Amino acid sequence: MAKGLTKRQDEILQYILTYVQTEGFPPSIREIGKGFDIGSLRGVTVHLDALERKGYINRSNTPRSIKVIHPSFQPVSNVVMLPLLGNIAAGEPIFADNHENDILPVPAALVRYPGESFLLKVKGDSMIGEGINEDDILIIRKQETAKHLELVAVRLENEATVKRYSIEKNGRVQLMPSNPSYAPIPVETEHSGVIGKVVGLLRSYDGHFA
Repeated sequence: MAKGLTKRQDEILQYILTYVQTEGFPPSIREIGKGFDIGSLRGVTVHLDALERKGYINRSNTPRSIKVIHPSFQPVSNVVMLPLLGNIAAGEPIFADNHENDILPVPAALVRYPGESFLLKVKGDSMIGEGINEDDILIIRKQETAKHLELVAVRLENEATVKRYSIEKNGRVQLMPSNPSYAPIPVETEHSGVIGKVVGLLRSYDGHFA
């Protein structure tokens, strides 16, 4: 038994460690409750609060955020958890939904800067020439500037889209699709901003990641 823990706290800690090693990401509060026949979410959080207070875990208010931090335990994980912030258009720009919908596990090898990265789900087909299809999940590294022809997510007033960032000789910027059915989008810089650079892509053939 881990030092300073009750039997039930130790059992829940071991459950978390085993779950992470097996699944690659932490269990949800609901899954812990089901595993220990605890009927309420509050009943689980009481034990998690104790584990956090005793320095064995930390967590945030987001789903699947439990992390074992005690030096006695080093769970092996080959994934990082990134927030899925909503949808982005690979077609006509769509409303920029910044509501955090979920947190998804992403192979660690694809994410060099976990603290500066997030996920966006693609809607539309304007970037099929880049191999970006509808319902793909893009890994975005936060940045506010872009170089010529970088593949970026851009906010256009209250809308967002993903395109190649083309800087013309006259200094004007156009967002370039990779589908001939779509026209370039001229950008007025005072009404737009780069959200981040596309650094990776996840694809599920059944369209479901969570």
